Amino acid sequence: MVGINHGDSPTMPESGTPELKIRSARSISDINADDWHQFSGTDNPFLHYDFLLSLEESGCTTAATGWTPSHLMFYLDDQLAGVAPAYLKTHSMGEYVFDWAWADAYQRYGMNYYPKLLIAIPFTPCQGQRLLFSEKLRDWMTPERIHQALDSVTEGLDAHSWHLLFPDRRDQELLDMEGTLHRIGCQFHWYNHGYKTFDDFLASLTSRKRKSIRKERRQVADQGISFRHFSGKDMPAHVLSAFYVFYQATYLKRGQRPYLNSDFFHQLRERQPEQLHIIMAVKDEQMIAGALFLDGGDTLYGRYWGCLEEFDHLHFETCYYQGIELAIQHALTRFDAGAQGEHKLVRGFEPVITHSWHGILHPGFREAIARFTQEEAEHVTAYAEDALDALPFRQVEPDQ
Repeated sequence: MVGINHGDSPTMPESGTPELKIRSARSISDINADDWHQFSGTDNPFLHYDFLLSLEESGCTTAATGWTPSHLMFYLDDQLAGVAPAYLKTHSMGEYVFDWAWADAYQRYGMNYYPKLLIAIPFTPCQGQRLLFSEKLRDWMTPERIHQALDSVTEGLDAHSWHLLFPDRRDQELLDMEGTLHRIGCQFHWYNHGYKTFDDFLASLTSRKRKSIRKERRQVADQGISFRHFSGKDMPAHVLSAFYVFYQATYLKRGQRPYLNSDFFHQLRERQPEQLHIIMAVKDEQMIAGALFLDGGDTLYGRYWGCLEEFDHLHFETCYYQGIELAIQHALTRFDAGAQGEHKLVRGFEPVITHSWHGILHPGFREAIARFTQEEAEHVTAYAEDALDALPFRQVEPDQ
């Protein structure tokens, strides 16, 4: 239905329906920022034009790093009606929805799994809109049409599959269709249930969990560690430099190269200062660890963390408790501290089901992967239900 290259490619419209064309842009800079923002808005920091531009201009998302920009532009009757952040990938790193086993299976059968078309925010396992459509296009689009369109786009880009990661509820409704390859995962998010202070949050927990968190925070303070907050364009360069050293250490400890470079963080400060926060742990007047947060809309996002020396409970304090205090201070309703982390559960972070959709063009592999995703979903659903039972909140007696 949809042919595509790096110029216009018309669909074969159904009788009496609008004509859909899709273009692929080799860089976000090939799209006008105002055109992008009319569909994305500017609240979500990861969908912001400048965030994606900073990733490209800093060299983090390029063909050399295996992230070739291929952002999609949707035209309805020759009018731009939507966009989507997209990349041609030659590996599966930095995605947080793991398909290494799928790639291995292709290789065992002498077939190419890469390149694949990834519709996602690089290095960011946070839910949000991925199909940035006008209301006109969203009303016209159906699950059948979007799946068919993405299949055709994938073929047109000489890729072997497409993968749309961490969509929000509206996109989930548009993608959900019987017979599609739908995966689910489980994260843990903190919700502000009307708290005005951190003590308000603690008061909602059972006595044992409340005491445990207070003990952890006290032990951090007893090690002579305090915290300093830095926000906005006036953030000192030496703070960004120190944070990058900590960030690098997180990856180097695991024998990996960091996904992001120092230039990216400096561009982030210049382009999105109102959304940027860094919290530094300080001991003996020296910065010893740091965590970076971005806020947008009603949500605080905890993204990157690092330290050079281990201290008791420092990770929990810097990344979680300081983040909760920041979310309360800014009257944000949700704190998304990133992927995985079962240890967040006992600290008041609630299980959240995440979603992804996958278009596997090879029919044999598609059938095998479909069986896998169905079995996986049963395990993830059971895990999330068990996690709900383990939440540390007090049971509130109903009004009589």
